[in-house]
Amino acid sequence: MPIIIGYVVVIASTLVGFVFSGGFLGALFQPLEFLIIGGTAIGAFIVSNEIKVMKATLKAIGQLFKTSKYNKTLYLTLINLMYTILTKIRQNGGLSIEADIDNPNESELFKQYPLILANSKICDFITDYIRLMISGNMNVYEIEALMNEEIETTLEELTKPADALASMGDGLPAFGIVAAVMGVITTLAHADRPAGEIGELIAHAMVGTFLGILLSYGFVTPLSALLRQQNANSIKALECTKVILIASMHGYVPQICIEFGRKTIFSNERPSFFELEQYIQEIKSNNKAHKTNNAEETENNEQ
Repeated sequence: MPIIIGYVVVIASTLVGFVFSGGFLGALFQPLEFLIIGGTAIGAFIVSNEIKVMKATLKAIGQLFKTSKYNKTLYLTLINLMYTILTKIRQNGGLSIEADIDNPNESELFKQYPLILANSKICDFITDYIRLMISGNMNVYEIEALMNEEIETTLEELTKPADALASMGDGLPAFGIVAAVMGVITTLAHADRPAGEIGELIAHAMVGTFLGILLSYGFVTPLSALLRQQNANSIKALECTKVILIASMHGYVPQICIEFGRKTIFSNERPSFFELEQYIQEIKSNNKAHKTNNAEETENNEQ
């Protein structure tokens, strides 16, 4: 919705300002200019990107129009899951969590956190590195280096669609100039026409420059900037998970580990200490009630 509102503001501001300055909206309706600018921009996009990048860009654009899933609720869920996992490992040993991380989709523990199960990047990151932790073959510094490498690779992969959009946005003004130059050439070819008609042809030609700049800075480039912001949110969730796991490997208790992770979250999404503590207590109460109900059902079935 914010994207649509922003586009409406861009279009309204441009057209209202143009009309109030004495312009005629009909002069801006040049379908061939749109064809030249849009066609060349799409063609250049196809030439400059691999198929996988084009698919990722189209998918990313679709995600931009949806509400971001990286909010306070997700982080509360993530931190609580990490707390539960680390507590279970600390109390019962690493082998107690092995079945859960080998098949999280069938794990009763992970099923309590559907937001994490639905996010494959976070879920895979958690299970992969807990598996390495309990294997005992790598020390904390080796695992941290590997985590940093994976996060950097993930960010590089996420950045490619944003770079592709930025490149297209940078090229649109130039394609607008191409359309304008072609219009000027057409005008010069009709230099014997009356001055009024020559002026109209030149005006049509200049629409190309106008459209190229407007489409670039008003539509495409802002999408690239927004995509980079969403990428930062995605990476921040992985960094939060990394900090919690590294703190655990250094020997801190789960309550301190999750506090380390909480501090890495952006302030807009970061839950307060008391919000997190209350959330964890509520989850504990719900889990106890769920276990009690299961035990009662089992007892009734046996009777």
